[in-house]
Amino acid sequence: MSIFLGIILAAVGFCLVWKTEWLITNFGRITWAEAHLGSDGGTRLFYKLLGIIVIIGGFFSITGLHRGLLEALILPLFGIRR
Repeated sequence: MSIFLGIILAAVGFCLVWKTEWLITNFGRITWAEAHLGSDGGTRLFYKLLGIIVIIGGFFSITGLHRGLLEALILPLFGIRR
């Protein structure tokens, strides 16, 4: 199941990177991204970075590394020790 989910995540991430202009046309600009990531291309950069993060998450899911990564990042935030 994690392989299937990883492939879907990688495909969604690829679409975020590939169809950035379509996303901007249909959903508009992101004010926070425009203010903090660039003057005119902040929204584009945001969508592309989000897509790359989703692709990496998909590959982590395919290879089975997602569980260890989440445990290493999330559990210390709640003070849980293994």
